[in-house]
Amino acid sequence: MDPWKSGWISCLYGEVILILVLVTYDVNTETAAGRSRLRKVAKCYVAHGQRVQNSVFECSVDEARFVALRGELESIIDLNKDSLRFYNLGNKYQSRIIHVGAKETYDSAAPMIL
Repeated sequence: MDPWKSGWISCLYGEVILILVLVTYDVNTETAAGRSRLRKVAKCYVAHGQRVQNSVFECSVDEARFVALRGELESIIDLNKDSLRFYNLGNKYQSRIIHVGAKETYDSAAPMIL
């Protein structure tokens, strides 16, 4: 997959622009091994983004971080029992997200004070 043609990254005057990727997962937890995979998947997501629902994360990444995240997750899950879905919302995602209810999220593109 060519990331330039697929729309996973954008480039403007040589500057890589971050995109928002919505990632969902379904890990089979019927066994102890499945529960362990679930914890590892969640820990991986927390390192790369923000949990917005129980099995949904938003990750603001460039191409390299996306490739690393996807590779790390694919190495954790059992491809015969678990699944991952990646939705590329692009870099103009604000107009594509409507939030209703509790758990208001932060703007990942805004400055963060620690």
